[in-house]
Amino acid sequence: MICVLLPFWTSLLVRTSSWMVLLQQQGPINDLIVWIGLAADDNRPELMYNVIGTFVAMTQILLPFMVLPLYSVMKTISPSLMRAGKSLGGTPLVSFVKIYFPLTIPGIGAGCLLVFILAIGYYITPALVGGASGSLISNTIAYHMKSSLDWAFASALGTMLLVGVLTIYWIYNKLVGIDNIKLG
Repeated sequence: MICVLLPFWTSLLVRTSSWMVLLQQQGPINDLIVWIGLAADDNRPELMYNVIGTFVAMTQILLPFMVLPLYSVMKTISPSLMRAGKSLGGTPLVSFVKIYFPLTIPGIGAGCLLVFILAIGYYITPALVGGASGSLISNTIAYHMKSSLDWAFASALGTMLLVGVLTIYWIYNKLVGIDNIKLG
């Protein structure tokens, strides 16, 4: 739990800057890849200023928002349910699929919804780590609002984003039900 909560004690900008140091061309991750022998020293992979860097950094930053709802739901599931499934003849895998997994669906849904809502509004991490080719829709909207001054296109993108979020929310409500959301 400390490993999950520790990133919350650090600023988002510091975490993003740390990923920039780790993912750079001469950074520790590329050094490790060369040391293991997966790539030659003169052919280091591009891990920054692209979609790969954006996904790696955003995964680390958003992971606690997925783990915490899952943890809170899994903590409430009694271990006796798995033992009951095994005593009724189910293998551990069958007991997990038929008993444990369905009870965690509200936590999975809550975590996915929370991460999705946070990820669509991320601006700083994709801008710094992803560069021009790793930008997300929030960066594109900001570009058209500030630089190209194409406010109509930015408004259209914002409207499409809003419709997409409301559609995801509606699907979540139909599949899991907003009343079953478990955040803690």
